[in-house]
This record gives sequence, structure tokens and C-alpha cells, in this order.
Amino acid sequence: MLRMSRITDYGLVLLTHLAGDEPRRLYNARELAVATKLPQPVVSKVLKVLARGGFLLSHRGIKGGYSLARPASEIAVVDVIDALEGPIALTECGSGACERESDCRVRAPWQRINRLVRKSLEGVRISDLVAPPFPFASGQELMHVE
Repeated sequence: MLRMSRITDYGLVLLTHLAGDEPRRLYNARELAVATKLPQPVVSKVLKVLARGGFLLSHRGIKGGYSLARPASEIAVVDVIDALEGPIALTECGSGACERESDCRVRAPWQRINRLVRKSLEGVRISDLVAPPFPFASGQELMHVE
């Protein structure tokens, strides 16, 4: 099974929560942990990575917290995944990490699949995760990406 890490999943959960009903409100790590039912130490860690990645603003002080750095409609899911996981790739094809890369018969098809997955995720924004129904519910749109 292919899946992203728990940290990336938590990052997307936190961003969608921040983009929810009160997108301008400041949330501290404890509030976010309680609201999302995620462990506070992990929430704190993920918030720092998201702030370093430019997705969140960190506000210091007694009434400080985190807020989105830009509207949820301008935050691509693929960029969040890149920040938390690294570049999207289902295989190591093209990374130089595979010893069989130079004579591999499936290298080109896997590279195409990797591009298709990336291209599909480029069109998904945090705002799409906040406001269901998800635009790709049928999966049909994903099949025509070049």
C-alpha cells in the first residue's frame, strides 16, 4: 500500500482546521491538539515545520499562536507534502538512488506515473479539503492528466 506519513497527514489535518470556520483566528499548539485530537508534541513539531515552509505565520506573545500565511485556496496540497515528506515519487526512478536505473525497462513508465500523481495533487488546495464535496470524487478527472 502506498501512503504518506502520519506527520504529513497531521499537517494536512492542522492546515484544514486552521482554514476552517475562523481562518484569521490564532491557534496555539495546545488548542490545535485538543481540537484535532492529535498528540500535542507532534502538533508542535508539525506547526514549526509548516511555519518554516511558509504555510503558517507564528505570532509570539501571550496571545500568540499560528495562522495561515496565505489563503487556503493558495496552498497546494502537493507543496505541503513536499515540505513534510520531500518530493513525491512512488518509486526511486529518476532519483539516482537505484542501481538498475540505467537499464530499467519500467523507468520511463514510472516517471510518467510520478508526474501524473504530482500533477493531480497540484490542482488540490487546502480549501478543497475544507469544503466538501471533494472535486475529484469520481476519479475521472485524474485519468486525463498529462
